[in-house]
This record gives sequence, C-alpha cells and structure tokens, in this order.
Amino acid sequence: MSRWFRWSLAGLAIGGSVVLFVLFLRSRPSAHTIPFEHWYGNWGAVLLAAGVFTVFVLGFVRPRLRSEWRNAGLATAFFISLFTEMFGIPLTVYLVAPLLRLPPTLFGHAESHLWAFAMDRLGLLPLQYGVHVVMVLSLGLIGTGVSLVALGWATVYRGRDRLVTEGIYRYLRHPQYLGLILVVVAFNIQWPTLPTLVMAPVLIVMYTRLAGREDRELAARFGEAFQEYAARTPAFIPWRSTGPAEGPDRARVGLWPRRP
Repeated sequence: MSRWFRWSLAGLAIGGSVVLFVLFLRSRPSAHTIPFEHWYGNWGAVLLAAGVFTVFVLGFVRPRLRSEWRNAGLATAFFISLFTEMFGIPLTVYLVAPLLRLPPTLFGHAESHLWAFAMDRLGLLPLQYGVHVVMVLSLGLIGTGVSLVALGWATVYRGRDRLVTEGIYRYLRHPQYLGLILVVVAFNIQWPTLPTLVMAPVLIVMYTRLAGREDRELAARFGEAFQEYAARTPAFIPWRSTGPAEGPDRARVGLWPRRP
C-alpha cells in the first residue's frame, strides 16, 4: 500500500469526522422528534452502521494475535449491539420504560438519547438542548478517536523493525488504543444501552492490558532506546508526565500489522 493511498484513507476518515462534527455544531437544537414506530425497525441502517464500524476496527486496527482478535471481536459485538438498539429493536428502552411507568412508544428518536431524557425529566435541561449537548460531546469524542486511530495507522503501516517515534507518536505511545477507547465512551454518551454500558469497561481494561503487554515486549526488544522514548512520551494522556516505561503500540516497530 503506497504512502499516498494510506494517508488518503486516513485523511478521508479524519475529514469525514470533522465535517460531521462541524455540521452538527452549527445546527440548532430542535424540539422535533421522530416517533418510535418511524425510528425503529430500520434494519438497513443497522447493517450499514455496524458494517462501517466493523470495517473501521478490522481495517485500521488490523488484529493479528489471538488477544488482538479477541479485543476486535468484543469491539465488533459492541457496535452490533449498539446499532441494533439504536435503529432496530430498543431492548434497553423496553426494559427501562416499565420501571419509569412509561410506555416504550414514548421513546422516539430524541427520547432514546437516555442521558438527554434523564436531564429533561430531572428538570436540568430541556430535551432538545440535552440531545444537542450529548450529540456535540459524543461526536467530538468520536471524531477525535477516529482521527487518532487513522493517524496512528497511517504513521506505522510500513514501520518495520524500528521504533517509530514521529508524527502522532511524538505525543502519545498508544494513540490507536486511546482512539478506540474514546469512540466506545462517546457512543455510551450518545446512545447508552445496557449491553454497551457493560461491555465498555471490559473493552477499556482489555485495551489497557494489551498495551501493557506490548510495553513489556518493546522494553525487552529495544532496551535503552525505548526507555528513553517512554520517559518523555506518555502512554494515553498527552499532558501527563510519564514514569517508568510501558511501551508504544506494537505497530510502530513492524509487529502490527505484519505483512506477508
């Protein structure tokens, strides 16, 4: 894969995220909502959205080892579950509505943003403004997460047998893992469901543990060079001072992805 094509794909992912965020940011909160019976049951949207994010995970993250495939499988299950409830069958709504003594059909498009609905019911923020807040916040995090994953992938795709410290890796040792974590958190802000709320902490722990394992591999492989890099470059939080070496993403030294 040529460098030009690789960066074009990354630019397309980043550009699309930025455009979507800016368009929504410029829009005004609206009291209009799509009724329950018109919003749900849209299986075409389920397949499209789940397919896009599955390709994103498998294409940009490119799992190879068993642990990576396990993480990718859980991430794929997260997105399938999420979009099934977002557009298909709202299982969480069916469970929550009786507890609130409300009919499930009350939860149209706007009401199904459950954090916004909760703020409205608690008198904190009218529903239309709550939806706008959760959408702006979640889209901002999704755009940031997608950008981190795409930048990390584009920087390290051809990195082989060397410690890559340029580009986004000047500031973070784990931009791709951080990006995936941000996307997971963002969707739980935008459209929380019981399955995704349960899976999110598991995914975060799994990516953190995978990063730690790779840290140890790189520390053993590159020794002092890696120790110096890790001492000046934080793992996940750009402004956080770093301590003992924990290690960068495996991709940056040609271990991920491995080409035949």
